[in-house]
Order: sequence, then structure tokens, then C-alpha cells
Amino acid sequence: MKERIKRLREVKKTASMGGGAEKIAKEHEKGKLSARERINLLLDPDSFNEFNMLVKYRMGAPGDGIVVGHGTIDGRRICVFAHDATVMGGSQGYMHGRKLYKIHEMALDMGVPLIGLNDSPGARVIRHEVAGSDDPYRVSDEKHAGVVFFMNARCSGVVPQISAILGNCTGGSVYSPALTDFIFMVDGLSHMCITGPRVIKSVMHEDVTLEELGGAKIHCQVTGVADFRVKSEEDCMASIRKLLSYLPQNCTTRPERKDTQDDPGRMTAILEEIVPEQPTQGYDMHKVIETIVDEGDFFEIKREFAGEIIVGFARIDGRVVGIVANQPMVKAGCMSVDSSDKQARFIRFCDAFNIPIVLLVDTPGYLPGKGQEHAGIIRHGAKVLYALSEATVPKIAILLRKVYGGAALGMGIMPGFGTDLIFGWPTAEVGAMGAAQAVDLFYGDEIKKAQDPQEYRERKIQDYKDLYADPLALASDVTWVQDIIEPAETRRCLVRSLNLIENKGITRNARRHGNIPL
Repeated sequence: MKERIKRLREVKKTASMGGGAEKIAKEHEKGKLSARERINLLLDPDSFNEFNMLVKYRMGAPGDGIVVGHGTIDGRRICVFAHDATVMGGSQGYMHGRKLYKIHEMALDMGVPLIGLNDSPGARVIRHEVAGSDDPYRVSDEKHAGVVFFMNARCSGVVPQISAILGNCTGGSVYSPALTDFIFMVDGLSHMCITGPRVIKSVMHEDVTLEELGGAKIHCQVTGVADFRVKSEEDCMASIRKLLSYLPQNCTTRPERKDTQDDPGRMTAILEEIVPEQPTQGYDMHKVIETIVDEGDFFEIKREFAGEIIVGFARIDGRVVGIVANQPMVKAGCMSVDSSDKQARFIRFCDAFNIPIVLLVDTPGYLPGKGQEHAGIIRHGAKVLYALSEATVPKIAILLRKVYGGAALGMGIMPGFGTDLIFGWPTAEVGAMGAAQAVDLFYGDEIKKAQDPQEYRERKIQDYKDLYADPLALASDVTWVQDIIEPAETRRCLVRSLNLIENKGITRNARRHGNIPL
């Protein structure tokens, strides 16, 4: 027995080095960590339990290019996989695919988050004469890398799925991360693209670098494919750990409530100084968010993409909430094609994982122009309406200043739209459009004919404001605005509102699923 144990230890020690010390050293020269170094950096110390390390060991390819198993993050059980670039470049062969499929099945069956550390070029390309020994399209048991997308779809909305891109992911290997909930990319290290620069040059005669085509900056600022851009692998793992702290284990549980030592009744009088009274004057909504959440700690999602809308996680009285807020500093806070996609996806994630939604509203409406119309703002805007209507988690909206036109629907302000509680500040305005625009539209001819056009216009604007832009009049005439509150009361109001509605129950009609306007 001792000899057998000795042999086992020797074999496992060798297998744990993947492609060997020389290949690991080459990864280090590229500024990259090895697969197991990444996992150990992500997980709690000594918590990783690896499965199927010895697969294809006798063929000189231990693990077949992927490391899978389970461990803990802050004591919470998670499943994890990491492509091993030192073994056949991390390419996906048959046994590789079996392991990948299995870890997804395990996360789903056990109800734990799944984290993927991606560094793979995709399907393994091998010579036809040896294909029978390792054919990536050998699907006799129908559980392999080629259908991992099926498992991503099954896991979606059941367990959180988080992806980190830590190398060059091309071809089919980009679709699995794209089906997960959140994607991290590292500057200068991470690349995602369907076809590489050489193919594009050959077919389209376009010169483009890999960084220009699918680097972290491109996917975080232009395409919106990725959610986070970080400086290093170390930053990436730390950020994944923080993100996970806001998420539940699965769709049947709630995120952990934590005592943040921040007074739930704390008044926030500084909001009166942050938010200008004039509806056309800009300000940074981040300052508002940081003022009302616990200890000013806000974890923003897609910070670099569609900045006119802000989404992310925070805690209010220890409870995790999803924040959706207009940003007046970017495009005046107008809603757009990109911001609609960003907003709708975030709302649906919060709804899937029992996270209440807080909407901070200050927008003049949807971004006008031919470009937006031709890009399908109708269809994209409808996604937000669908997501809000579908969501059954607690929803609270606070109207800071203005909301005009259809944006009142897109920000959950209108009655009968599923928002549980709606509050306004003394500066709140709700209408089809701003007072000046409405007066110019309705009284343009009268203004021209008036003895004093400027005085007549200003009087009509004031009349319009008294009728439609007076929050006290609004509160007097409707019941769907629960109260007009002082800005200083905002945090306290949110805490008390969450206390009321956190356990609300809504039953929807039975159906297979809806048909969101994708």
C-alpha cells in the first residue's frame, strides 16, 4: 500500500504541473498565471478540491487542458473551472469537454455559483488520421464542450455564472462566457473575437490588431460584451470575490444581509447641495448613490458602457439592492439603445436572484435622432418595459427632478407598471415634455403674435409648471405617488420601504416563458 500511495503522490504532483515547469514559465513570461495559480488566487486558501486531474495523464496531457473542481470564497461553496494553456494550448478536446460539461451540471444540481477562468482558443484542431483518439466532435454521450452552451442556458437564472477572460478566446469559446451573467477582462491580456486579425485580413482585406478587434477596452466601452475592465489578474480575482458577496447562492435564496454599522435612519441633507434645482443643470448621480447606500460602497456594473444609465449593487441597511439610475452628466441622462440593453439585462438579473431594485430617476426622455431610430430604439426600449413588467422583486422609484415622455415608463414611474412604491422630491416633474418645449409646441403661433412675446412665453411656461411640474399638486391629485419627501429623508425612506415590501408575494399566470423583444 505504501508504494501505491507513493506512486499516486508522484503522479498527482506531476499532473498538477500541467504541461510542465517550462511551459508554465513561458506563461509567466507573457504576464499570465497558470490555471491552478489562478484558482488558488481566487479561492480561500487550501479550499480547492480538483476533479479528474489524471484524465489523459498517460497520454502526456494531464487534465486535457482544463482544471475543474470546487472550493470556497469567504466560506461559500462554489464550482470553478480554468483552462490550462500549458496543455494543448487549453484547446477543447473530448475529455476536456466532458469535464467542462460535468462541472456545469454539478453547479446546477448543487445550487452553487459557477466561475469560469477562460483561456482557450476553442475546439482542438487535430490531424484527421488521429481524430479517432481525440475527436472534439465525438459526441456519443452528448455531454461535451460543443454543447456547454446548453448548460449555460440551463444554469441561467438558477445559479450565478461569472466569467473571466484571461487570454485569447476566439471562435466558439467566446459564446459560453457571453451566455454567463458577468464578464471580467484584463487590460492587455484579455481578447475575445469570433474571427482573428489574420482571417479578417484574408477575407475582408482589413488591417486590425487583436487589441483593436477584441481587447478589454473595446468590449467594455464599445460593444458592451464585458462588464468589468481590470488592470491585472490579481485585481480580477479580488473583484470577482467582491461581486460574489452581493449575490445569493442560487435563485431560491437571498443575498446575505450584513451589518454595515451605517445608521438606517441617517439623514442625507447634502443631497440638497448635490442635486441642482434647475432641471437642465447637470450633476454626478454617483454622488447621490454613494450618499444614500451603506458606507458609500457601490459596486458598479458596465461602468464604461452607456454611461447615461448607472447600474450596480449596493447595500441599504445591510440588504443587497440593485441600483438603476439616470446619469445627467452623460447625454443629459437620456435613455438610448445601449442604455436600454444595459438596464434591461441588469433588471432581469436582479429579478432572477431575489435582489430588490431601487430606481433613481432624472431623465428628459429617450435620446432623439435618426441614428437612434434606425438603430431600433423602439425595440431596445421595449426590452426595458418588458423587464420591468416581468420583475416581481420589490421595486422602489424615487423621482429626483424630472421624467418626460416614455421615459416615465422606462424608469418605472407610471402607475400600474409594477413599481411598488414611488416617491418624489420637491423638484419632481412628470410630463409629456419639459415646460419650455411644451409651450413652444402648443403656443408657438400665439407667442409670435403677442405684444410682448418673451413675457407671454415666460407666463405660459410658469402656468405649465404650476399645472404639471408642481409635485405638491401631483401628490394632491394622484395616489400612485406615495409621498413627496425631503432629499435628506431619502435613505430613511428607502430603508422603511424595503422593510415593508421585502417579503411581498406575486403570482404570475402559468406559462412556458414570455417573448422579450430581443
